[in-house]
Order: sequence, then structure tokens, then C-alpha cells
Amino acid sequence: MSSSPPAPSSPAAPPVVPEDSVVVRAGTLSVLLPRRSALAGAALGLVVFLLVSASVLVGSSDMSPPAAAQALLGIGDPLDVLLVQEFRLPRIVAGLLCGAALGTAGCLTQTLSGNRLATPDLLGVNGGATAAVLLSVTGTGAATLGQWWLGPVGAAAAAALVVLAAGGTGTRGHRILVVGLGLSTVTNALVQLAMARENLQSAGGLFVWSLGSLNGRDYAVAGPVGLCLAVLLPLAVLAGRQLAVLRFDDEVALSLGVRLRRVRLLVLLLAVALAGLSVGIAGPVGFLAMAAPILAARLTGPARVPVVGSALLGAGLVVAADTLGRVVAPAEIPVGVVTGVLGGPFLLWVLFGDTRTAPSRKA
Repeated sequence: MSSSPPAPSSPAAPPVVPEDSVVVRAGTLSVLLPRRSALAGAALGLVVFLLVSASVLVGSSDMSPPAAAQALLGIGDPLDVLLVQEFRLPRIVAGLLCGAALGTAGCLTQTLSGNRLATPDLLGVNGGATAAVLLSVTGTGAATLGQWWLGPVGAAAAAALVVLAAGGTGTRGHRILVVGLGLSTVTNALVQLAMARENLQSAGGLFVWSLGSLNGRDYAVAGPVGLCLAVLLPLAVLAGRQLAVLRFDDEVALSLGVRLRRVRLLVLLLAVALAGLSVGIAGPVGFLAMAAPILAARLTGPARVPVVGSALLGAGLVVAADTLGRVVAPAEIPVGVVTGVLGGPFLLWVLFGDTRTAPSRKA
């Protein structure tokens, strides 16, 4: 009894790769890398490097850029070496961490709520973090700030109040935004009332920080915050894949297997932690959480949630604003004031400009 020969197997179909992407393989692992996002990320990384270099070389002192470059290597006048290595560099690192955290937090909240105005500073999260840090030292007579970790604690408390008052994370973006604006007003009033009861010296130092300032920040703060961001930023990048699905309707996301409540809660927790860390470093730096994701979306395109681009842009914008505040006037201008001055025209552009600048599906 003869058996028929086995039918020839058809060749495996080649994997389908989108036209705007390339596949990067390393052994058995492969990553789909969008060309435009990759090029934009490389360009932003170069821009951040140039901004950091400029921030190291220039400042409010009379030190020349060549002398600053030598001081960076530990060569030259000991005072110059001290200024660059112990003051400028830690401040720049703190600014990079603050900007990366704030830009990423803004990208997460904007995409989660589907509203370009739904950023941590407008949702009351930054206000809660600021109030927690400042209220911890009011009445003590000290001009120094409280512990940086009080920022995430206050941000978490504020976010919980906003979510409960708005009816949960699944509500529309405008409802959360209205509740957040109300909470921001309350927390700002509490901060101002607390500072009004301080003596002039203490209130002056606290007021400058409440505007958003990197003055006096060193590795004692940047170190532990950097370790936290080393955990949170990769998680935010991974959450970006889920957020890309959430930009569709809930029915579509559910059909693709996304657990909406769990994803929304985790993304919200990430955004709150990142925003709280940024406030713990430099205070409430305004408008940056709104600007960074919108500009990143313009650069990387609408196909992806621009988490990496937002982090890079946020870091670069904070360093640029801090450097500008140190060199444009005889007295140092806090970084939050610089971003506020530039953020007003940007807000008008967002409100009246092209709706395609949004990283989400709704205005």
C-alpha cells in the first residue's frame, strides 16, 4: 500500500513592514523603528547636547567660554573649577531631569485625556506638589525648601482629588480640566497665604522657588530623582504603545484587548509621579508640559505617541530657559518666569492654530 508524497509546504510570507518604518534585529529580538521618529529623536538628542554645552560655557559670571571649558576638565583657576563643577553642572543635570519628567508627564496626560490643555500644571497636580513642598517649611523660619520627595506625595494627593471629583479616569478631558483648574486655584491660594505669614527673608526664598527655579539644586536632589526617572521613563515609553490604542474610541481599544481602566490608572500614576518629581526639583515650571508634547508631535508625526520626543524636548527647553534667565539680565531670572513669558504666546498659538498639532484625537 503506497502513500502519496506529502504536499510541498508553501513558503512563509515575508513580514509586513510599514513604509515609514525599519526593522532592527538583534538575534531573536526585533524592534519596529519608525524612521521619522528615529530621525527626530536623534536630532533632538543633538540639540540637547548643544544646549547643555552652551549652558556650561556661559553664565552670569565674567568667566569666558574657554575658561569654562578648561574648568570643566578641572584645569585653570580653582574658583572657576568650583563654579563649573559644583554649581553649573549639578544645576544643568537637575534641569535635564526636571524637563524630561515634565515633558513626559505632559505627553501622558494630554494623550490620556484627549485634550492638549490637560497638563499637570493645569490639572492641579503641580499645584498640589508645590503646596506640599512649601507648606512643609512654612512656620519654621527657614528659607530652604522641604524635601524633594514631598513633590510626588502632594501630586498624588491632588490627582486623587481631581479624579474623584471628575468621576474617574474614564471621564472626558474637559471635565477633568475644569476640576483641575479649580484645585489649582485653591492650592495657589494656600501657598500664597502660607508665604504671607512668613518673614521677609523666608518668604523671598520660597517665592522665587514657587515661580520655578533651579537655583541651589545639586546632586543631593538630582541623584535620587535621576534614579526614580531611570525606572519611570522606560515605563512611560512602554505605556506609549497602549496610549496609541487609547487614541481611538473605547470600543476599538477593547476589541484590541486593551484593559482600559488598568491602562488609564497606570498611565495616570506614571504622569503624577513624573510631575511630582519635576516640582520637587525645580518647582512649578509652567507651560513646558503643554509645549513639549505638541512640538514633539509635530516633529515625530501622528503615528506614534511622542513620549521620547517629549522627554528630550522638555529637557532641552528647561536647560535653554535656565541659561537664558542667567544671561539676559543683571539679576538671575527664574526658569519658570522665562517659560511663562514664552508660554503665553504659545498658548494662543495652540488655541487658535492648526488642530493637527495635538498628539491626540481631540482638541
